[in-house]
Amino acid sequence: MREAIHLGCEKCTRRNYHTTRNKKTHTEKFSAKKYCKFCREHTVHKEMKL
Repeated sequence: MREAIHLGCEKCTRRNYHTTRNKKTHTEKFSAKKYCKFCREHTVHKEMKL
């Protein structure tokens, strides 16, 4: 029951990363602090629609 998700930068809204998550056990939106090559800094990346 894994679902593919895209992670987008909150600052520039570009989708930089993709990963999977278990839809049944993690119902809230995924977010992580990652490096954005467009902003050239570490920013919060949130789950976006495909």
